[in-house]
Amino acid sequence: MGVLFEEIDSQPSDIGEITLRRRRIPALGDRDIYEVKLGEEFLMSSMFVDAEMALADLGLGALTGDDFAVVVGGLGLGYTADAALRDKRVGELLVVEMLEPVIRWHQQEKVPLGAVFNRDDRCRFVNGSFFDLAVEGGFDPSQPGRQFDAILLDIDHSPSDFLDEGNASFYQPDSLRLMSRQLKPGGIFAVWSNEPPADAFMADLGAVFTDVEAKVVSFFNPFQNGESSNTVYLARQPA
Repeated sequence: MGVLFEEIDSQPSDIGEITLRRRRIPALGDRDIYEVKLGEEFLMSSMFVDAEMALADLGLGALTGDDFAVVVGGLGLGYTADAALRDKRVGELLVVEMLEPVIRWHQQEKVPLGAVFNRDDRCRFVNGSFFDLAVEGGFDPSQPGRQFDAILLDIDHSPSDFLDEGNASFYQPDSLRLMSRQLKPGGIFAVWSNEPPADAFMADLGAVFTDVEAKVVSFFNPFQNGESSNTVYLARQPA
């Protein structure tokens, strides 16, 4: 069975200690489960990645054309970025991540998807705050004012449950409108949420974008021996 628990790395950050762990749960078989914690709070587990992958699949699936330039907000264990790279229409992917240790985990291949990103020259990491870059300098430091085909956001637990309270203002129409300037006409903004669809956030999206919808993504949860679900919000930049 091997080692049942290992702390791979732990580093300080501006918002608390960030830790990467690997464990095995005998009841689930011979499978490594990777976890990311911020302080005592779980951020992500490789056990539950269906909705993170669906964020990319649904967001990019709403686009037509080719050679897409895409931004992923939040690297985590890399499942949204990996799903985006699986779409051969993606010509360039910028992954914006505030926590430098998380980027290093992938560059040093301490997590399974690190090798995927290291060998795909379409992928580039940007170490910075997604929320600051969304409303201020632009996601691509080398090309201020650049526009993208899709922006896929997976950082906070939901648009009303934040890793940092400073993120709260981003989910309001004024900030969403500033961010929307970085989308091409007809481009897609998509957001992952751990909670059911929220009418209030749908209304805020509708004040800025068109074709707003919330997709519920269901998946099997072995701890509950039943179904769990997350939400993916989709919104289109007016043409």
